Amino acid sequence: MEIKSIYENKKQFLDLLLLADEQESMIDKYLERGDLFALYDNGLKSVCVVTQESEDVCELKNIATYEKWHGNGYGSKLLHHIFLHYKGKYTTMVVGTGDSPWILRFYEKNGFRISHRVKNFFIDNYDHPMFDGGIQLVDMIYLSKVL
Repeated sequence: MEIKSIYENKKQFLDLLLLADEQESMIDKYLERGDLFALYDNGLKSVCVVTQESEDVCELKNIATYEKWHGNGYGSKLLHHIFLHYKGKYTTMVVGTGDSPWILRFYEKNGFRISHRVKNFFIDNYDHPMFDGGIQLVDMIYLSKVL
C-alpha cells in the first residue's frame, strides 16, 4: 500500500471525488487550494482532499473509496495517514457531511466527534436534491478531531 500526495492534474481523480461530493462545481471550490492524497494498493482505491481553514484548523473536504473496496479499511488508513501528516501543523481537523448514519459512524470510529449542524446546507448549496441510502440530505453535520 502506498499513499501519494498529488500536486498536479488533480481533476484526473474527479470520478472518485464525485462519489463523496456529487456536484463538480462544489469540488472546484476546494480542489486546487487543497492537498490531495491518493491511496494505492494494486491500483487506486481511495482519495481525500484537505484544506487549510485557519491557522489552527484544517478541513477534510472530501474522502472517497471506490464502492467495490468499501469495508476494506482504505478510508481509515487514509485518514490515519493525514492525521499524522497534519499533526503539529494544525490543532484540529473538521469535516462536514450529510446526516447519514453509516458515514457518521465511520467518522466517529476514526476519532471525530459531532460539533455542530448547518441547517439546510445541501438544499441551499446544491443544484439538485442529494440522497444517501434513500434519505434526502438536508443539514450538514460537522465533526471535529483534535490532532
